[in-house]
Order: sequence, then C-alpha cells, then structure tokens
Amino acid sequence: MTDPAVPRHIAIIMDGNGRWAKKRHLPRALGHREGGEAVRRTVDACGKLGIECLTIYAFSSENWKREEEEIADLMKLMRHFIDANLDRMVAEGIRLKLIGDWRKFEPDIVAKLDLALERTAGGTRTLAVALNYGAQQEIARAAAAAAAEGEVTMATIEAHLDTADLPPLDLLIRTSGEVRLSNFLLWQAAYAEMLFTDVLWPDFGEEHLTAACEEFARRERRYGGR
Repeated sequence: MTDPAVPRHIAIIMDGNGRWAKKRHLPRALGHREGGEAVRRTVDACGKLGIECLTIYAFSSENWKREEEEIADLMKLMRHFIDANLDRMVAEGIRLKLIGDWRKFEPDIVAKLDLALERTAGGTRTLAVALNYGAQQEIARAAAAAAAEGEVTMATIEAHLDTADLPPLDLLIRTSGEVRLSNFLLWQAAYAEMLFTDVLWPDFGEEHLTAACEEFARRERRYGGR
C-alpha cells in the first residue's frame, strides 16, 4: 500500500546553476555540470525514499533565448549525462520518460534519447525529463488533440498531456529562492503542494529532498474541500 505521507510524484525546477558558479567565480558551464551531479544525487535519494516518479525541468522552450555558448554547453552536458548514466539507470530499474518537444534537438542527441528510452522501458520507477518543454504549449497541444477527437473536457485534455501515464503530481520544488512556476507543469500543479527553497540547485542533496518530503507529510491536502 502506498504511504500517503510519501509523495508518489515530485517535480523540481532546478534553478541556480549560474548563480552557484558566479558565487565561486567559475564559468557557468561548471555550474551546469555540478547541477548534473545534483540530478544524480536526487535520483538516488528518490530511490531511498520510495518516491515512484521524479520529473525535472532540464531545458525549457524559452532556454533557446540564452547565449549560443551556454546552449552548446547544455547540449554537451546532456550528451555526457546520457552516456555516463544510461547503464546505471538500466541496472537500477529507472525508466526514462521525456516530456516536451524533445525531437527538435540535434539528431545525435535524439538518437541517444531514443536508445535510452528503449533500454530503460522496463524500469519500475520513473525519471521524467522535460526537454524543450513549455506547459502552455503542452496544454494547447493537448486541447487541440482532444478537439480533433471530438470532445474537449478536462478528462480528454488530461489524457493528451505529455504526463498522461505518470502519477498525479504531489509536490513541486523550486530551488534558488525564486518563487514562480516558469511555464512548468501548470496543469499538473493545480493541486500539488509547492515548496520553494533558497538552496541553489548544485548544492541540493538527499538531506534537502528528505526535508521536503517531511514538510509534505505535515501538510493537509484538501483539494478545495474543508
């Protein structure tokens, strides 16, 4: 039986890589690299805590507005992360799920992602990665697909969201002290608990995730009721 005090599905807006690097007078690329290590730690922590699904905001549809050098660094990091972690994900039973218009990336990245999806398909817990993702765009796509099938309702829209096969979102965390959703999981977050922390993403670890889950357990979820 699922423990109601443990969130089944956590989503994280991983913010603060650039500020982490700036505080240390390091290139932003090193901040993103340390952010990748924080992803690995957090995935491990989810396994220990019994969290079924983790969704991370890796690259938004607005991130294309960043400087070309930073985008190139992010693409390089994406390639490295897949190559370095795929065997481990398979061994640990982690299923990769992608949300967003990720096939717009360069062909070699798309090929790596396709291979990762294939090899991890049998996993029992999920790492969902938002790539070239925007929630407003996702909702518009889902509504259009529902309309094409003849009926637009909350249920038909939800059935066409990128996250349709994931558990309902329980807890959304944003790091670095910013307090906004930045076009991330707007539909899914309707009744999710939210937690904003000043911790910069590269410093985020098991102790912070554990504290977030403890805070989640203390909250009373009424879904609009009394």
